[in-house]
Amino acid sequence: MTKVGIAGIGFMGWIHWLAYQELPDVEVVAIATPEAERRAGDWSGIQGNFGPPGTQVDLSGVRTYENLEAMLADADLEVDCIDICLPPAMHCEAIQAAAKAGKHVFCEKPLALNLRDCDTAVATCNEHNRQLMVGQVLPYFTEFQYARELIASGEYGNLLGGSFKRVISDPQWLTKFYDPDVIGGPLFDLHVHDAHFIRLLFGMPTGVYSCGRLRGEVVDYCNSIFRFEDSNLAVTCTCGVINQQGRPFTHGFEIHLDQATIQFDFQAFADAPESMPLKVLTKDGKVLRPELGDGDPVFAFKREIKEVTQAIAENRPSAILNGALARDGIQICQMQSEAVKSGQFVSANDVAGD
Repeated sequence: MTKVGIAGIGFMGWIHWLAYQELPDVEVVAIATPEAERRAGDWSGIQGNFGPPGTQVDLSGVRTYENLEAMLADADLEVDCIDICLPPAMHCEAIQAAAKAGKHVFCEKPLALNLRDCDTAVATCNEHNRQLMVGQVLPYFTEFQYARELIASGEYGNLLGGSFKRVISDPQWLTKFYDPDVIGGPLFDLHVHDAHFIRLLFGMPTGVYSCGRLRGEVVDYCNSIFRFEDSNLAVTCTCGVINQQGRPFTHGFEIHLDQATIQFDFQAFADAPESMPLKVLTKDGKVLRPELGDGDPVFAFKREIKEVTQAIAENRPSAILNGALARDGIQICQMQSEAVKSGQFVSANDVAGD
């Protein structure tokens, strides 16, 4: 049985809590949150852009703390892993504190808001022989998981490239969304999902061309073309914010292989969602439409957290959620940011960290 303490009870803390309840080999034994009502089990004020709204939660048998420091200071608390659902600017410090206390770490994305803090977090966990896993959940979403597994099977040959998109309407309720030191804007809060997925599928880009617009100090919207050591790979992405509130979210991909193309598109409009379900277009002219279920995003978090608990129980690094891959995702976002600001090609070596 893996025992977990959750630091931060907001939307992601709530979604993680729901996933933990459906897994037999894990138990949430502690939470830390500054809100007194949430320490008492009233999570009804929690809402997000998917999944059920928060409700009253039975915390009997769960120890509650005002902050992570108090949780880690409790010598009587037995916990294997700290699940960090705090604001991004707090991630690095919280990861270090948990690792130094001898706990494995599962941290919501982004790992950090800059490469320096990413490297510090990864190095601290390595130094204390603790696993660091990061909530890059996209590979566990049904369509993305199917694509990844089909590519890995080799059934349709080698990867040739792909295009990816992730665009939202302006999140006007997030007052610090465009603050580079708090949330980081669309690249670090939104596109980091696709940056990680691109890294997972194609390897680390050697550089990027990006053009787009800025809002203050952060990239508001951009288009990017990636370069790789394999010059035959053609990979692009579109990410950012539009100012029309009628379409709050869209994502999708078209991935090219030697003998097939995998295609998926989803758009959430204010009046109703619209989807082009995943299809496999084969070289011989067939259109394959695999049955993938309803795509409930909460199931993706269940799959993700199952991987976290299994990696800890089996004492093995996670091939998808490990901190080094998440660190590379942040490096990709920094490369894109610098390319937009400079108007020049930016190589991985240009933002290699300290």
